[in-house]
Amino acid sequence: MKAIDELKECEESAMTHTEHVVDGMPTARGCPFSPPEELGALREERPIARMTYPDGHQGWLVTGYELAQEVLADVAFSARHDLRSSPIVMGGKLGPAQPGMFIGMDPPEHTRYRKPLSRHFTVRRVRELEPAIERIATACLDALEAGGSPADLMAAFALPLPVLVICELMGADADLAAELQKLRVPMLSAATPRAEVAAAARRTSELMHELVRARRAAPGDDLLSELIAVGELNDEELAGLTFLMLVAGHETTANMIAMSVYLLLQDEKARAALGDGSQVGDQTVNELLRYLSVVQFVSRAALKDVEIGGVLVRQGETVTISTSAVNRDGRRFEDPDTFHAEGGGVGSLAFGHGLHQCIGHNLARTEIRIALRLLLRRFPGLRLAASPQDVRTREAMNTYGVHELPVSW
Repeated sequence: MKAIDELKECEESAMTHTEHVVDGMPTARGCPFSPPEELGALREERPIARMTYPDGHQGWLVTGYELAQEVLADVAFSARHDLRSSPIVMGGKLGPAQPGMFIGMDPPEHTRYRKPLSRHFTVRRVRELEPAIERIATACLDALEAGGSPADLMAAFALPLPVLVICELMGADADLAAELQKLRVPMLSAATPRAEVAAAARRTSELMHELVRARRAAPGDDLLSELIAVGELNDEELAGLTFLMLVAGHETTANMIAMSVYLLLQDEKARAALGDGSQVGDQTVNELLRYLSVVQFVSRAALKDVEIGGVLVRQGETVTISTSAVNRDGRRFEDPDTFHAEGGGVGSLAFGHGLHQCIGHNLARTEIRIALRLLLRRFPGLRLAASPQDVRTREAMNTYGVHELPVSW
């Protein structure tokens, strides 16, 4: 009888929350560096709230840190694309994840693809990559300087750097890397027609298949060649895995670099604290990741009825976690709405949590740190070359950031 009474209490609690339904996920920002104000209000009032998704689905929105951790750590919540609704308007519902695209899978499929990659992204392995990352970043800065002031930092530096790092990791040659850079630009804009996005995605997939065939025919000293040598994955899976590494390995990092620079160009105190870039350390990067939270949300689907935060989440319902809101939770972070250049972002959910935590988080942190250090050293007089109100941001997209970042020096 006690269990039945508890279930009734959960259902009554869920009904209470249903009376306050959020109509879609808030995305409009008053400040480019802060989450939508509605998310902060929700976090204080109802850290898990009923939400109507764009496709009409009735699910949930989580804005509290502890609840977010709980959802991300619970295997009762699935990462499968085909089970989840999107909190933002998309061209259509995602189908099952393609071979190799393990971020949209659950174990054991997720484990099968992720495990062979894990040892390539440890702290030690990423540290070994630092000279190559510095070389690539320096070459990008050389090109930026040669192009003259003013320039678009996003297109000339923030985007090419992570693309070229991933290409080097996978053994792609210069021509392939150049074509991939061109293909990624239209795919990062919400204004790009869907037909053009689809065409760019198809061409990117073709290039990944070509790269797999090239590395199988002539192995090199690269990650893809090692995966081929292990022999556990077929070419379709390897191409999908390579595609995933390219997309996941550059979009968030590129936007984090650009948004970090944008913040420093607007925050004189933070800029002064970091000086010539030598003060940009891992703690600074962690705080940037927390404060900016460019991955705006992650979603999961309940595989069974689950009680969480005083509500009953029914099997099949989607739960979306607002990363930008949970990383500003004052119950977890001190003075959360202030950027602390000396650090303070340890424990943020910028890279997720649990078994689906981003496998490339060590690499991304290193790229951001090196990019900011070298950029501030090279261009001590760097400044914004446009009015802040003219800098267009990517609000209603999974990955937040800027479309362009005009700078001069």
